[in-house]
Amino acid sequence: MIIGKRFATGLCALVATLSMGLAPSAAYAADEPDDSEGGPKPKVELVLDVSGSMRARDIDGKSRMAAAKQAFNEVIDATPKDVELGIRTLGANYRGDDRRTGCKDTEQLYPVGPLDRRDAKTAVAILSPTGWTPIGPALLKAADDLKGGEGSRRIVLISDGEDTCQPLDPCEVAREIAAKGINLTVDTLGLVPNTKMRAQLSCIAEATGGTYTSIRHTDELTDRVGQLVDRAADPVVNPVAVDGAESCAAAPELKPGLYSDRARFGEHRWYRVDVAPGQELRASVSIAADRAVRDDYGVLLRAVTKHQREIVRGSEAGDGRTDVISAGLRYPKPERDDDEADEKETVCLQVSHSYAPADGTAAAKGKPGLPVELAVDVVDAPDDASDVAAFGLGRGWWLLGALVLTGFVGGVLWGWLSRWRIAVWRTN
Repeated sequence: MIIGKRFATGLCALVATLSMGLAPSAAYAADEPDDSEGGPKPKVELVLDVSGSMRARDIDGKSRMAAAKQAFNEVIDATPKDVELGIRTLGANYRGDDRRTGCKDTEQLYPVGPLDRRDAKTAVAILSPTGWTPIGPALLKAADDLKGGEGSRRIVLISDGEDTCQPLDPCEVAREIAAKGINLTVDTLGLVPNTKMRAQLSCIAEATGGTYTSIRHTDELTDRVGQLVDRAADPVVNPVAVDGAESCAAAPELKPGLYSDRARFGEHRWYRVDVAPGQELRASVSIAADRAVRDDYGVLLRAVTKHQREIVRGSEAGDGRTDVISAGLRYPKPERDDDEADEKETVCLQVSHSYAPADGTAAAKGKPGLPVELAVDVVDAPDDASDVAAFGLGRGWWLLGALVLTGFVGGVLWGWLSRWRIAVWRTN
C-alpha cells in the first residue's frame, strides 16, 4: 500500500470531520487476503546489509553483523506459518575496489516461499561483512523477488550506512517501485544511525508507506523485525492502482473502493463515478509528501458535472507539520419522479494539490509524482437530499437567491426614498 498506516490516520481524521464516515463496502472486503487454505499468502523479504562496516562492534558489545544474525535466527523461529519469507543480501560477496562490480553485489540468499527454518538459519550463519552498500540495486531486485500473487508484500531493509552506489538514488528507486502500483511496502531499520543515513532510510520508507526505525540494541532489532513480519500476515485492504486522466472525458470510471495513483507538482487528476437518483457519493483523497517540499501546501477534491458545473468541493491546507493531508466531500442525488428517474449521473472528481519542490530541489524531482490514495463509496442518500448541483452553484444557490432578493428590495426602497427627497426639495 502506497500510503499505508499514515494515510489510514489521515482518512480516520477526515471521517471524524465529516461525521458520516467512509464506510467500507463489500468491494473493499473483496480486496482483503483470504486466510483460508489456498488463499493468497503474504510475502516478506528481509534485505540485509553485509557491507564491511557491519564489522563495527558497537551493539551491546558485539558486531553489528552478530546482532543481525541473532535477530534473524529468532525471527525465523517465530515467523507465522502462513508467511512466505525470503532473504536477500547486499555487499556480501565482492571484496575489491571496483565500484561498478561492487554496486552489482546483491543476491537472494534464501528464496521467497514456504519457510524451511533450518535451511534459512544455515544460509544466514555463513554471512561475513564484505563489500559495498548497493541499496538501490538491492531494492530493485527485491521488488522482482516479490512479484506475483495477491497477498501483501513487504521488504524489510536493515542497513548501517547510506548507499554507496549513486547516482542510482535509493529514494528515487523506492518512488519508482511505489509508482508501479504493486502494493509493496518497504520498512527500513538503521543500525546505529547517523543523520545522513537516517534521512535516506526515512525517505525510502515514506515513499512506499513504510516505517523507519533507529536501532541501537539487539533486542530492539529482534522485536522490530518480528513485528514487521507479523504485520505482513494481518488482513489489509490493498488499493487498486489507477491512472487518473487530464480531463473528465478521458477519466477512468471508479466503483466503490480504495485506489492509488501518483500526482506530479501542478498536475490535475480526473476520475469518474456514476451516481443514480437516491444515492449519495462519498469520496476522500489523501496526498503524501514523500520528498522535501515547501512548508505551505494544500489539497483540493472537486465534484463537477460533465459540463464542468461544480457540484461540491472539499479542501484542506497544511504548513509543514504533517507529511499527509486529506480532503473529502459528499454529494446526495435526490430521487426524481419524471421519465429520467432511473438515469445515472456521471460525476467527475478532480484531484489537485499545491505541493511545490523545496528550494534548491530540481523540478525533475516531481517524477513519478506524489502518492495519492482515493476512497470512493456510493450509499443510499438521505430522505431529504436536495440537488446541490443546481445551476452549478452547489450549496451556495440559496445564498445567491437571498442576495438577489435583498438587492431588489433595497433598490426599490432606495428609489422610493430618493423620489420622496426630491419631491420635498422641490416643494421647499
